[in-house]
Amino acid sequence: MEAVTIKISALWVAVMLSSLMGDVLRFYEPGIIEQIIAGEVEGMQMTHKGLLLSAITMVIPIVMIFLSLTLPYNANRWANIIFSIFFFGFTLIWLLVKPPPAYKIFLGSVGLVSNALIVWYAWKWV
Repeated sequence: MEAVTIKISALWVAVMLSSLMGDVLRFYEPGIIEQIIAGEVEGMQMTHKGLLLSAITMVIPIVMIFLSLTLPYNANRWANIIFSIFFFGFTLIWLLVKPPPAYKIFLGSVGLVSNALIVWYAWKWV
């Protein structure tokens, strides 16, 4: 197994865990439990479709951990570039739309750097 696939897979672990840590820490924000019980997130009513979309979005880094180690070279390279750019943009928009607390800025920055490194390693991979 090539060293670059291990590096990329480890970076997907960082993306997944920083996102998960942000979700876990969010439970400690004042008033969030009441919103969740009411079926709301950020003032928006959660639907089954919205929850499914969130689940799909969160599963992509988990799947990419495995695929980064198993896909053939060309598919591996492009899947990592495409999904990392998607998550980089998603995280950047999320950080800029509504100024988040410091812990979300920190964890979002970890995600941004991890995604940028994934694109870098995948792009330079020959």
